[in-house]
Amino acid sequence: MMRAAAVRAAGKTLARTQYYAKQKKKNNKEGQWSSLITTTAAATVPPSALECHDKKYDHCSSCVEQKHMLPLSNRKIAAYEAWWRRAASSSAPSYEAAAETTGQEFKFSPMAEYERRIASGDVHPGDKFQESTVNALQDLYDELWRKSDDIGLDSRLPVPQSYSRSAGGWLWQRLMRRSSPASPRGLYMYGGVGTGKTMLMDMFYEQLPKTWRKRRIHFHDFMINVHTRLQRSRGMTDPLEVVAEDIVEESILLCIDEFMVTDVADALILNRLFDHLFKQGLVLVSTSNRAPDQLYEGGLQRDLFLPFIARLKDRCVIHKIDSATDYRKLAAAVAGHYFTGPGASELLQMKFQSLIQDEKAVPTTVEVVMGRRLKVPLSAAGCAFFQFHELCDMPLGAADYIGLFQSFHTLALDGVPVFGSHNRSSAYRFVTLVDVMYEHRARFLCSAEAPALELFAKVVTIRDAPRRKSSRSSHSDQADLLVDNELGFAKDRTCSRLTEMQGVEYLEDHAAVHLTKTDSMT
Repeated sequence: MMRAAAVRAAGKTLARTQYYAKQKKKNNKEGQWSSLITTTAAATVPPSALECHDKKYDHCSSCVEQKHMLPLSNRKIAAYEAWWRRAASSSAPSYEAAAETTGQEFKFSPMAEYERRIASGDVHPGDKFQESTVNALQDLYDELWRKSDDIGLDSRLPVPQSYSRSAGGWLWQRLMRRSSPASPRGLYMYGGVGTGKTMLMDMFYEQLPKTWRKRRIHFHDFMINVHTRLQRSRGMTDPLEVVAEDIVEESILLCIDEFMVTDVADALILNRLFDHLFKQGLVLVSTSNRAPDQLYEGGLQRDLFLPFIARLKDRCVIHKIDSATDYRKLAAAVAGHYFTGPGASELLQMKFQSLIQDEKAVPTTVEVVMGRRLKVPLSAAGCAFFQFHELCDMPLGAADYIGLFQSFHTLALDGVPVFGSHNRSSAYRFVTLVDVMYEHRARFLCSAEAPALELFAKVVTIRDAPRRKSSRSSHSDQADLLVDNELGFAKDRTCSRLTEMQGVEYLEDHAAVHLTKTDSMT
């Protein structure tokens, strides 16, 4: 009876929850409401919840009043559990006290959290493509909960023998894995830039218990991590199998942002690595701008990479977010961070000086992976100043940029050019730099030859490349045209991120992240 009462009180949308809060205040039933919250918080497992007669998540008023309720399918238990917590939040003091007393961790399900963000204005409503993606994430969320014990997600529990390196000899491990429950299929989300892929994946990740074996990582960081592990596994018969075992012991669920393959070495590693990872039960959730069949398109020895694509499509649900809206470009721009035209370099230097105030900018070095060091020409107050050629014309990569933003929260970059066939390598490095900067929520100031949306105007994919003509005029117009599939896809993401990084919301996120870090160090 107590569980049924809890579900009837808490199984509502946000509007219905607010109605209960008003009724509580009106009828002065504070003690009863606190009791309900305590009961809800004390529940350690989803209840045998009930649902409305018309099979909808949201109970109709007649069912709430007349108790026309039916048994709830397992598929919907997680959503009701989230609604419990939503109802509890309308009486925060009692809920927090109950949560503190029981030591339970309370989170929304992906679907309920998405609805909450819409109600709070954090997410734009009515995007059917995002809603479809949330449904796919909710399906995976439910499946992970159902199989969490079988596949060893909870780090507080011992890893099942079939997934443990210490589970006997070679033959025993193979026999156990063959008979062990299959891990759920993961989710590979792809689509245009700024459609909310990363936001939705992070939302999904944040709703999972902190005690689970899970990890969220950017693709650049993931590959650097793999290469570092390979260095430590030298001399092994199959170092990639050892690396895969290490990864799965730490994280059964792996969420990778911006999955993209541009390097032949990475392509060959990924093929064999994920063969081991999937065999050992890894569940992959990933975002990308590219469909699986377009990964590493046109790359060297791509035929050796094709088995990975087949494996990816077998072990992940492939989900396209087909929205044409780039939400990053909806952010309000802040003047004074991106300078073009005559005097742009001087304006950038003045802005840099205003940020460091009375501190003196001096050269320094920062440590990056595997003992390497990166020279910083000018630095002060957490801000670094570079000429474009010092960061993007030099043989640097993601590891160097990650090391940079682990030490500095702001980058001023002088002299960003328009990209074309003459500076292809620099364009690739600039794309990587922006990705790493965005991932670290760093602030970006620059002087550039053109506005952000025009920097890659001469970069096109093979499909969009103009047909050759014999006239000399057309030849001169296309002299610096760069036909490159990888850059042609990546440029949209880079321009979108550059635009967002000048927005108010991004800069507020930057301040929140880095002020918090500063406060924790003092």
